[in-house]
Amino acid sequence: MKQALSRILPSALHLARALAIASAAWAGQAATAQADPYAEVGQLVRTGKLAEASTKVEQYLAGKPRDPQMRFLKSVVQTEQGKPDEAVETLTQITQEFPELPEPYNNLAVLYAGQNQYDKARTALEMAIRLNPNYATAHENLGDVYAKLASQSYGRSLQLQANNPQATQKAAALTTMLAPQAAKPRAPGK
Repeated sequence: MKQALSRILPSALHLARALAIASAAWAGQAATAQADPYAEVGQLVRTGKLAEASTKVEQYLAGKPRDPQMRFLKSVVQTEQGKPDEAVETLTQITQEFPELPEPYNNLAVLYAGQNQYDKARTALEMAIRLNPNYATAHENLGDVYAKLASQSYGRSLQLQANNPQATQKAAALTTMLAPQAAKPRAPGK
């Protein structure tokens, strides 16, 4: 996944795009052996042809039901179709059958965070990092989850003691940090 949670938490639409990017990157690892089915499904997702992508995924999985990359793509299609609970189920099954793969844990975390289940997101990201200590995106996402959990704690502190200047300042800093960033125009040639 190329986008961090801080950039996708505010919007489920951003979540779906991030998952699509992630699936393309992960499925691309298998593309050298079998480019057609993965690339085709990825292209269908990118062009918004979700029903067709879902059909292709199911046809492929009918013959190879344990293929983790195609099942991963299935979770992306489910997310894009607005079915996050089904995507969570698909990813959970992948983690149970292929516990050595970090990417499904990362995407589970994104889905959990999108449902405000930050403790579950933290646990999933910690597993992804245990499996691949060099997984930079999972590290960034974990930092974002910790920031969101910290923000909730500062908010609770302010409910209990509204005139706490330190908690007020920290909560404001985290709110600014976690706010979606507007796209800035790039200078030509950059």
